[in-house]
Amino acid sequence: MTVFYYIVIFAILAVFIVLMIGLGAFTSGGDFNRKYGNKLMRYRIIAQAIAIILILLFVILRGSGG
Repeated sequence: MTVFYYIVIFAILAVFIVLMIGLGAFTSGGDFNRKYGNKLMRYRIIAQAIAIILILLFVILRGSGG
């Protein structure tokens, strides 16, 4: 169960990192934002969905004693 816990933490950190890179690109503007801004936010949504699913699985497995 501890390995799964670290996987969940990693997924949450991945969402945070992608969000910060995307926000940094958005606030700075320029070519990087035009080129990668939308892609980064799409990656954030995908990473966030994966993280939510992993969190829910972790809660379900922990609650059932498995």
